[in-house]
Amino acid sequence: MITRSASSSATWKTFSLCSCLLFLGFGNAHGLQPHGARLASIAPSSPSASLESPEPMVNQNELRLSQWGSSISQGQQSSPGPGKAVEFLKSFPALLEALDVMQSSYFEVWQGIWPNAIDWTAAVVGTHVSASLSSMTRSNWYMKEVTAATSLETPHNVTIPENLINKYFSHTLSFYYGEHAFALRGQAYDDMLWVVLGWLESIKFINLHSDLHYKPLEATNASSIWYAKQFIPAFAHRARVFYDLASKGWDTSLCNGGMIWSPYLTPYKNAITNQLYISASVSMYLNFPGDYNSSPFISTSRDSQDGKLRPATPRDPKYLEAAVKGYKWLVSSNMTNGKGLFVDGFHIKGWRGDGRNGSTGSGQCDLRDEQVYTYNQGVILSGLRGLWEATGAWSYLEDGHKLIRNVISATGWGIEDAEERRKWAGIGRNGILEESCDAKGFCSQDGQTFKGIFFHHMTAFCASLPIGESKDVPFSASADLASVHKNSCQEYGPWIRHNAEAAYRTRDSEGRFGTWWTYGLWHDNTALDKIETDVPDQGTDYRNYGVPKDRLWRFADDLAEPFPDNAKSEPITIPDNKNRFWDPNARGRGRTVETQSGGVAVLRALHGIADIGRG
Repeated sequence: MITRSASSSATWKTFSLCSCLLFLGFGNAHGLQPHGARLASIAPSSPSASLESPEPMVNQNELRLSQWGSSISQGQQSSPGPGKAVEFLKSFPALLEALDVMQSSYFEVWQGIWPNAIDWTAAVVGTHVSASLSSMTRSNWYMKEVTAATSLETPHNVTIPENLINKYFSHTLSFYYGEHAFALRGQAYDDMLWVVLGWLESIKFINLHSDLHYKPLEATNASSIWYAKQFIPAFAHRARVFYDLASKGWDTSLCNGGMIWSPYLTPYKNAITNQLYISASVSMYLNFPGDYNSSPFISTSRDSQDGKLRPATPRDPKYLEAAVKGYKWLVSSNMTNGKGLFVDGFHIKGWRGDGRNGSTGSGQCDLRDEQVYTYNQGVILSGLRGLWEATGAWSYLEDGHKLIRNVISATGWGIEDAEERRKWAGIGRNGILEESCDAKGFCSQDGQTFKGIFFHHMTAFCASLPIGESKDVPFSASADLASVHKNSCQEYGPWIRHNAEAAYRTRDSEGRFGTWWTYGLWHDNTALDKIETDVPDQGTDYRNYGVPKDRLWRFADDLAEPFPDNAKSEPITIPDNKNRFWDPNARGRGRTVETQSGGVAVLRALHGIADIGRG
């Protein structure tokens, strides 16, 4: 359960969601209904008994916005970083520029891959491309070009936005054939689930673009259907195959449930694999169009018969059941720390199940690894949003807002004292989201990808709630609930802009983003000696240093394998006292497709939450 620490309580003041509801005209100051009852009155009914919603992660009476955050949302507080403020960042042009740099600098069309990415980070980068295309197709930029092209007074070329969208979609299509799908089948369960989310994201974009701009004139008029629709069955098949493979990781023999991270290591039930399972499951329920391709790929699937896959239908309840079950397990697993952040995961005390006389040990998740990563705070957000759409249970939205506010607080956002702002606050400093590897420059490809993942899933969570009946979603929101959700997300706008501007300042002369966004607050190195680069010991940083070579993590016959040698730490030392503009983001792996994808994701969040949210 996420709990409020004493320090957290001091930061988050008493501007509660109850206050938002009062502002919107619910209740009165003299006779308030219980918070849950009031929210329930403006939300759809609860899900059926067979899909009972779990208890919310937080006490509904404690869901609060910060007083400081409330003031900055009205423009009363500038970014706390020193130095001259940058020119107001226009999010959409910056997003287009960042996407262009990512694809032109790192993607090879003839190979259909980002050659320097690893399999799972490539799946994430592909997800960012499809999500960015969705932002483009619904943007004012697209509609203005189309509208202007139909005007005799102001001739425009309507092919400009459509051509750009088709250009990047062709990269997605090329990646479908270039993705290392067969290699990914033998990797960890979380790697497989990134694949699922990526191709479902592509399907969502295709349907969105076609619905917005290719409305059929007649039922038989095939020319009015966007050509990309023909690729949906292939994308859906891959998503289904990898979901079926990954689902084998759900294990009830230990910890009473939960996903195992990897079948090639000792049992480790970590936050990311379980969050991915929840988000992928509910997305399969909401967005999977069905699959009638019998090509096996996985002959041992429970859905196979005579070596062929059975047809899979859309809106199969098994996907929703898996998501609900997965979230119930997650919130009961004690996987959050005193700041309300997800730690990395659990080992099982005394487990020695790989020998002839093996033992399951305690059989419980009782060895907790305290390592905190940014993406462990993000992936669940899209799952919570999907669970609300699938069940109508408002507690999922409350849990998501609570987690976002815990993250913002743990970046030091709202701390007034300049010296205190520079100190590690739990998942960042100075109001900037940060990995523990960023400041010392030893982030692996994994670590360089994490912040972008957080902002991608935060953007999905904060998308406007659908209002009114729709065949596309099982539940929709009342106007009042939609307004509460929108207002809550708008409160995060100043923090998102603060992060986006810091990230934007890390670009080099070629427009490539760095990984340590906090450095973007300064224009030179004069303040670096005041930064505390050491962070408190949190746990095992296996994502950046590699999986430890010991019996806690590895099977006995795997101990002879070489220990991964990832990029090592480089302390912040200015090589020449006269060189005030030495670039800390050039250390280690430097600027990569993974760091660029983080820039794309935070700019997309700025556009979709902070800028559009004002309208």
